[in-house]
Amino acid sequence: MINGPVVFLILLAAIGWFGKNTSLIMAAGFLLSMKLIGLDAKVFPYLEAKGINLGVTIITISVLIPIANGAIGFKELGDAIKSPYAWIALASGIAVALIAKNGITLLSHDPHITTALVFGTILAVALFKGVAVGPLIGAGIAYLCMQIFNFFK
Repeated sequence: MINGPVVFLILLAAIGWFGKNTSLIMAAGFLLSMKLIGLDAKVFPYLEAKGINLGVTIITISVLIPIANGAIGFKELGDAIKSPYAWIALASGIAVALIAKNGITLLSHDPHITTALVFGTILAVALFKGVAVGPLIGAGIAYLCMQIFNFFK
């Protein structure tokens, strides 16, 4: 029962604990639990196929809560568009979504890049107190950089 993936997940949970990163601890713990109780064969393929979309949906729900509970309404939207920072935020949101779009393609077609991106995210979370939104946007940034590299190559 103790094999490479189990040891790796335990190591990741330990890194999360030392780095005080609850998300990493919970993710590694969840996956380790699924492996240990034998549900990995059923759960992992589903999460691998739909996990990013589920995660984006959950993040979107949390972002929309201030609208749903009335803390942000049309008045605040009108006030925000008068600010240059709001226009910068709007442009940044558009840019990040467009960059991340290509990241999905890269993640699904290039497994060794996925490994490097996930490891980079883990390092950033554990060592630099980063936030684990990295794989998708990281893949998009990697895709963009690869295209620039290929252009100049």
